[in-house]
Amino acid sequence: MMDLTGKNAVVTGSSRGIGKAVALKLASLGANVAVVYAGNKEKADETVKELEALGVKAICYCCDVSSAEQTKQLASQVIADFGGIDILVNNAGIVKDGLILSMKEEDFDKVISVNLKGAFNMTKAVYQHLMKKRRGRIINISSIVGLNGNAGQANYAAAKAGIIGLTKSAAKELAARNVTVNAIAPGFIETEMTDAIPERAREAALAAIPMKRPGQGEDVANAVAFLASDEAAYITGEIIKVDGGMAI
Repeated sequence: MMDLTGKNAVVTGSSRGIGKAVALKLASLGANVAVVYAGNKEKADETVKELEALGVKAICYCCDVSSAEQTKQLASQVIADFGGIDILVNNAGIVKDGLILSMKEEDFDKVISVNLKGAFNMTKAVYQHLMKKRRGRIINISSIVGLNGNAGQANYAAAKAGIIGLTKSAAKELAARNVTVNAIAPGFIETEMTDAIPERAREAALAAIPMKRPGQGEDVANAVAFLASDEAAYITGEIIKVDGGMAI
């Protein structure tokens, strides 16, 4: 059985959705968790209480991951509070959908800034720390949209495709220090974000899934837990799809 007892994990965007599911899964395996959120402190506090109920240490931190300075400060504070970082899960993300013709420049820039630059900033913030420890795990949450594209999501697709390139580059840089870097590409996962999708679009998405059902946050969390574990020590630079066959 996978065991993360004593490991310290940082999970961005973990006050709800996939990030919360990831935080709960890691905690269930014994990891302490730094819950990183951007705006909803109430949800973050609720997540912390659920994590503490599993017997691990949990603290929430407000951070705009698109800010290099804030992510640097976050990493320093987490290291001070927990004694170190072993696992980083870059999950924070937003959507601002629209066709290219009508997409506002600021909507393109904001999605790239949070979803892609945010992952870069967090990776850079823990980079030297993990190198010195000569061990660690970085797990980036991409999307099958980053592999296949999606009409009306050029900004989101570009950001998630960028995460794949970032993952492979970081994996090559950190491999010699026993730090693995991998990405997970979820498909249609039931979250508050997908709940807002119009019914017709939802039906079309489900029809494209060979397993004929949406995924759950726990499905993604299980893959994250594996990549964070010792069992995945020789896996790096990989992109694992968790999509029910949607991108076959």
